[in-house]
Amino acid sequence: MPSTPSSPSPVAAPPAPPAADDRRPSLDRLAITLILACCAIWGANQVVMKVTLSVVPPLMQGALRSTIAAVLVGLWARHRGIALWPADGINASGIIAGVLFALEFCCLYGSVQYTSASRVIVFLYLAPFLVAAGMPLIAPGERLRPGQIAGLVLAFLALVFTFRGGLATGGGDARTVWLGDLLALAAAALWGLTTLWIRATPVGRAAPERTLFQQLAVSAPLMAIGSWLLGEPAPQWTSPLALGSLFYQSVVIAFFSYLAWFWLLRHYPAARVSAFTFLTPVLGLLAGVVLLDEQLTGSLLIGLAGVAVGLWLVNRPARIS
Repeated sequence: MPSTPSSPSPVAAPPAPPAADDRRPSLDRLAITLILACCAIWGANQVVMKVTLSVVPPLMQGALRSTIAAVLVGLWARHRGIALWPADGINASGIIAGVLFALEFCCLYGSVQYTSASRVIVFLYLAPFLVAAGMPLIAPGERLRPGQIAGLVLAFLALVFTFRGGLATGGGDARTVWLGDLLALAAAALWGLTTLWIRATPVGRAAPERTLFQQLAVSAPLMAIGSWLLGEPAPQWTSPLALGSLFYQSVVIAFFSYLAWFWLLRHYPAARVSAFTFLTPVLGLLAGVVLLDEQLTGSLLIGLAGVAVGLWLVNRPARIS
């Protein structure tokens, strides 16, 4: 959700899984570029999901997205000669990651039905705190220093400040806003747990294509079953909104950006990578200014500056005494 100039790009990664000790100690130019691209792509995701509810119900959106993206990842892996289900003892942890992934998006797609996109965004981006808290148990060398933790807190507070107007109202039935908020919190917890699980188990050492494919392949039927159990209506296939949204969610987000994201988690410190996701909603607002001629507010500028300073604190090199 990644090197030296000679390192391969995430798309051009070699078929064989890399060695277990090749994780970079800090984020370099390639990693930051990829993370910024992912954050920019994800910026409008919650809004797109909510707008699409009128033509494609929530769990069906998730099931279709995972199905289409799994096919694309499978074709790419076949082109690259990457085995997706080899009998090497990794598949079990990959399946568990897929279950966590499915539960995360069931909660996320459900949350936007009951509460505002602003509240979902703020609650969802509690996930980096869970990753920061859990990483020392998995990799003691990735423990954040006090200054880095302060950077996480600053970035989150800047996010809250930017979206404070949307936090004041639930954007729906006041009697069910709490349910949307709770689902968004659950999605944040599951996002953080998925990141920690991938980092801690053998699936985190597999090729990114394999990691992503297993999550998509497991999550698609689970969300489809959930959609059927809830009696969701059939999608309106003739709607340009449905087709455009599915392309964006499946090809751009679930295929391209998630492949880059898992490559990042495979090669760089997870807590530092995760911290950059605070930029996602702020970049989403900035995209509205650039693409939709929305107003550039002081809150947005202050929020962007606060997140930037927070990320600088998280990624600032330790002082050598």
